[in-house]
Amino acid sequence: MDMIISLLDNPLVLLFVILLAGSIVGQFKIKGIGLGSSGILLVAMIAGHFHYQIPSLVQQLGLSLFIVAVGLQAGPRFFLMMRTKGMLFGIIGLLIVLIGAVTTVVVSKLFYLPPALSLGLMTGAMTSTPGLAAAIEATNDPLASVGYGIAYPFGVLAVVFFVQLLPKVFKINLQEDLHRTSGPIRNETSPEVMTIEVTDPALEKRTLQELKLDPYHSVVISRVIRGNRNIIALGDTVIVTGDRLVAVGLRSDLDKLAADIGREVPTNFKNADHVKLRRVTVLSEEMVGKNLRELDLRKTYGVTVTRLEHGGIEYNQSPKWRFERGDVLTMVSSEDRLNEVEKLFQRKHHSVVNVHLLSLSFILLIGVLIGMIPIVLPGLGTIKLGVAGGPLFAALIISHFGKLGPIQARYYQPSNQVIRDIGLALFLAGAGTTAGEGLVEVVRQEGLRLIVGGSIITMTPIVVGYYMSRFVFRLSVIHSLGALCGGMTSTPGLGALNQLSSSEEGSITYAAAYPFALIFVAIASQLLIFFL
Repeated sequence: MDMIISLLDNPLVLLFVILLAGSIVGQFKIKGIGLGSSGILLVAMIAGHFHYQIPSLVQQLGLSLFIVAVGLQAGPRFFLMMRTKGMLFGIIGLLIVLIGAVTTVVVSKLFYLPPALSLGLMTGAMTSTPGLAAAIEATNDPLASVGYGIAYPFGVLAVVFFVQLLPKVFKINLQEDLHRTSGPIRNETSPEVMTIEVTDPALEKRTLQELKLDPYHSVVISRVIRGNRNIIALGDTVIVTGDRLVAVGLRSDLDKLAADIGREVPTNFKNADHVKLRRVTVLSEEMVGKNLRELDLRKTYGVTVTRLEHGGIEYNQSPKWRFERGDVLTMVSSEDRLNEVEKLFQRKHHSVVNVHLLSLSFILLIGVLIGMIPIVLPGLGTIKLGVAGGPLFAALIISHFGKLGPIQARYYQPSNQVIRDIGLALFLAGAGTTAGEGLVEVVRQEGLRLIVGGSIITMTPIVVGYYMSRFVFRLSVIHSLGALCGGMTSTPGLGALNQLSSSEEGSITYAAAYPFALIFVAIASQLLIFFL
C-alpha cells in the first residue's frame, strides 16, 4: 500500500491512473446512458479529495487543445449557418443559452450561491465542457468544477428523458407532425432535383451561361435533356425551346426558376448511359481549404457539382464552401471526366489520423496570445479571453478559411477528434483534482441548495426553449427537439431523438444550433462573472 501511495505522488503516474480509472468508469452505462469522458472528472475529484493534485500546466495544456479542436470543428459550419436560414436555429441556440444564463443569475442570488459554483452549475446543466473551461478561466476558482460535476449527470438525464417522454405524454406521432409542419432547415440546406421544360422563346439558342442563374442562388444545372439525348451541362451548352433542364437546388429557388423560364415536368433519365453521377470523397491534402469557385471544375474539367455532404448531412453546393477531408461531393459528367476529377480529389493517400503539428502549434500560439489581450467592457470592467476564449476565437476564424499558406485548419474529422479527446482528458484530470479538494465541504454547506438550484437551471431552458421552438417559431416537434438538443449541447439527447424517429431532420437542426450554443455558453461563462 505504501508503495502505491508513493507511486501516486509522482504527477505523471497519478495522471495516467486517473485517465485509466476515469475511462473505465465512463464506459459503464445504465439503459444506454453513461458519464463518458466525465468519468475522468469524477475520478479526479475523488483523487483531489485525498489531496492528490495534477500540475496546473497539464490542465491548461489540455484546455488549449480541447478548445482549439472545438473551434476547428464548429468554425466552418458556424459561419455557414450565419449566412443561411439556418441562422434561425442559431438564434434558438442563443436564446436557450441566454435563458440558462438569466436563470443562473436568479438562482445564484436567490440561494446565495458563490459565483464560481453558479457558473459550474450552469455549464454542467448544459453539459458544456467548453463552458466549464471558460468559467474556470474567468473565476480562477475550483468551485466551478464542483458545480459542473454535480449538475452534469442531471443535465444529461433531463434532456434525454424530456425527449423520450414528451411525445409519449402528449401522444404525438412525430412523422405525421413533421409532414404537417414546415421544416425551414431542410428547405434551406437540403437540395432537391427538378426537371424544367424551357418554354420561354426568349431563351432560344441561348447558352446556359447566358441564362444567368445568379438570382436563383442555389440552383445548378446538371444536364440538358433534348428529345432522347442527355447532354452534359456546361457554360457554353446551347439550349432551345422544349429542352428539359435537370436542375438541383433549394425548392424555393427551383420553383422560381421554373416559373420564369418554363414549367416543371417529370424527370426521366432514359438513354443517359454516357452521363454519370458519382460521389467523390475529398481526401487529397491539396484540396483541403479550397472551394468550388477556385477550382472551377465546370469550366476546367466539364464536371458539375450538384451537392455536398459534410458530417453525414447533405447540403446544397456552394461556390464558397471550403472543403474538409471526408466531405463527399456529388458530381455529374461523363465517366472519363469524372475519373479525372476523382483523381484530383484523391491524389494523395493519407492516414486516418494526420495531425498537422505546425498548424496546430501556430493556432495554439496565436490563440494564447489573443487570450492575453485585455478587452474593456464599458461599465463592466476589463476581461481577457484567456486560455479558453483566445484559442477558440483563433480556431473559429482560421478554420473558416481552411488553409492560410502552410497553415492547415481543417483536419480529417478523426484527427480533430483525437486532439479534442486528449485535450479534454487532460483538462478534466487537472480540473477534477483541483475541485475535489473542497468537494465534500461544499456539498456539506450547500447540499439542498445545489440540487434545487441545479434542477432549476437545467429544466428552465429545456422547457422554455422547447416552447419557443414549437409555438413561437412554429417548428415541428422533431425540429424543436433537435434544436433543443443542440442548444443544450446534448449529444445523448440527440441519440434519444434519433431512436424515436428514422428522420434525419432532428440531426440537421441539432447541427445548426449546436455550434452557436457551444460558443455562446463559453462567452456567457466569462461575462456572467460581472452579474453574479
